[in-house]
Amino acid sequence: MPSSSASSTPSRATTSSTSRPTPTTSRLPSRPSERLTDAVPGQQALRPATSADLPSVAEIYLAARDAAPMPPTVHPPDEVRAWVNTWDLTRCTVWLALEDGAPIGFAQVTPTWLDGLYVLPSAQGSGAGSALLDQVKRERPDGFGLWVFEMNAPAREFYRAHGLVELERTDGSANEEREPDVKMVWPGSDPLAFYRSMIDEVDELLGDLLARRTALTRAVQRHKHASAHANPDRDAHREADVVRRVAALVPELGEERVARIVGAIITESLDAARTSDGGAGGP
Repeated sequence: MPSSSASSTPSRATTSSTSRPTPTTSRLPSRPSERLTDAVPGQQALRPATSADLPSVAEIYLAARDAAPMPPTVHPPDEVRAWVNTWDLTRCTVWLALEDGAPIGFAQVTPTWLDGLYVLPSAQGSGAGSALLDQVKRERPDGFGLWVFEMNAPAREFYRAHGLVELERTDGSANEEREPDVKMVWPGSDPLAFYRSMIDEVDELLGDLLARRTALTRAVQRHKHASAHANPDRDAHREADVVRRVAALVPELGEERVARIVGAIITESLDAARTSDGGAGGP
């Protein structure tokens, strides 16, 4: 079982680790402790962490990250310890895995994100990681997401084996380590509703981008009309460059599909500009 789930929390417009609403106090189960489903009876248990547990959580985090196929943390150990000790347990839930009463792993979860799942190297393979993940699924039946470094193959394999899906990849520019990462999700008890809610979020972003693109096209047209030196025709070379740049971001679509999409966006934004201002021209 992998020592860790995720890359550093990216500050991107999504994953809250992202642009989600500020989490509220997490609901805890009525029982203060649950036996691990795949552990030896009497030796392992789960319980919610308290602020007094955070120093132990920090040591698990440091040991697990150091042993995992992950980039080194960009912060020295004392900064990591200080950061963990600032976690507000009214805004996130931290579950501890215990063996003979001693913490051996933890999962930190918000209403929509599994921010981290770490198990001590000496406890790898004990079932603690599986039990922590199962607990997160019980806590978040509507689904959740997480980020994992692309290089962390054991963690990705672990999550795939437990039903999570790799959904997005990035170049790492949004995480502290600047290492490529992968967004994985568990779609919960109603996968169709989960994925559609994610599409709704993307569509809102797309609408905002289209509004900006239309406004910029209108500004370009006004400039062309005011300039005696500007070419009023569409710039085929520039449009081809736009297609290449966009296609590099979405290789699954390929240049031909992207060209059709970009062409439609430019055509319609030009038409909107003409409707409001009149005239002709290119992007």
